[in-house]
Amino acid sequence: MEGSSSFVTTQIDYIFNWARKSAIWPMTFGLACCAIEMMASGASRFDMDRFGAGVFRPSPRQCDLIIVAGTVTLKMAKIVRRVYDQMPEPKWVISMGSCSNVGGPFNSYSTLQGVDRVIPVDVYIPGCPPRPEALIYGLMRLQDKIMKEHPSKYFLGRGDVLPPVLEEESSVTNE
Repeated sequence: MEGSSSFVTTQIDYIFNWARKSAIWPMTFGLACCAIEMMASGASRFDMDRFGAGVFRPSPRQCDLIIVAGTVTLKMAKIVRRVYDQMPEPKWVISMGSCSNVGGPFNSYSTLQGVDRVIPVDVYIPGCPPRPEALIYGLMRLQDKIMKEHPSKYFLGRGDVLPPVLEEESSVTNE
């Protein structure tokens, strides 16, 4: 009986994850030259829309992905955090470009040395500036990460979605 319930939650997880990965709504947060490459990835030549992430949203309350593209200064870090906090759950972050990842060549008092000091980052895209193909590759890696999540634990109240291991099975595997 318990095996069938884990089968159901596994199928629910797959359906929810497929729907979430196929309808990612990104928010534009372009701060420097990486933003030009981010805009190019949404154009017809690269077409991010085939991955379900083509329409960039203007408001954090309408999106579930923020792409931080470019140099983040210390003054801008508070705003990045505020925008991230306004996004609904589930939310993901892509850090695009060397400046966003580690501060780039700007090791100065006014530059944040990595956006991961302010918000949690799911995917890092290296380069200065990274090509639109790199952003699309990062988006595909984010979709892979979304498919491994277990959303049923949130709305079913279970801590895990894997079936419990029976004592006979655990003693067989330990020998």
